[in-house]
Amino acid sequence: MKEQVRELPLFPLNTVLFPGGPLPLKIFEPRYLDMISRCLREQAGFAVVLITEGDETAATASFAAIGTEASIVDFDRLEDGLLGISCIGRERVRVLEAWREADGLNRGRVIAIAADPVLPVPTAQAWLGEVVRRVLPDASDVYRHVELRGDAAWVGNRLAEMLPLSLTDKQALLELTDPLERLTALEPAVSRAES
Repeated sequence: MKEQVRELPLFPLNTVLFPGGPLPLKIFEPRYLDMISRCLREQAGFAVVLITEGDETAATASFAAIGTEASIVDFDRLEDGLLGISCIGRERVRVLEAWREADGLNRGRVIAIAADPVLPVPTAQAWLGEVVRRVLPDASDVYRHVELRGDAAWVGNRLAEMLPLSLTDKQALLELTDPLERLTALEPAVSRAES
C-alpha cells in the first residue's frame, strides 16, 4: 500500500509531543492564531516538531523530521488575553518537505508513521505501569483529556513525556517504533527518578 502524503501546518516547539499525550499551549503570534482558527474551522490538526536549532520565536528554525500530529480538544481565552488551547497527540508523522508561508507559518508534506503495536507490558516491567498509575493523578488537569490505557506503547509514551529527560532523549524515544524497546530504554531513568 502506498503511503499517503498530506499537507499539515508545522508548529516547531521546544517540546516533544507523544501519541496520546497532552499539550497545553498559549497562543499569541498572529500566524499561530490564524493556524488554530483554521484547524478549528476545518477540524484538522497540525504537526508538532522539535526545534533542533533556533527558537520558537525566531524567523527561521531547524526542526526534527519526525513529529506528532496534534488535535485541538479544548480552548479558551485566558486572563492575560492569550488564547489557551489543549491538544492531544495523535499519530507520529515524518516531514518529507517543509516550507515557510508569507505569514511565517511553516507547512509541510508529511506521511504517517505506523502506530506502535498494542502489546501488553511485560511482567518484568509491570512496575513501570504502576509508576504511571501512581503519578498520573498528581499530574494536574493537563491530563484530563488523555485516554487511560495500560498497553506498552501508552505506558512508555506517558513515562517519556513525564520524566525529566533531555529533549534529544525524548525525540529519540519518540522515533522508536517498538514499544517494548522504548520501555527498556526508559527503565534506568525511571529507576533514577524513583530513588
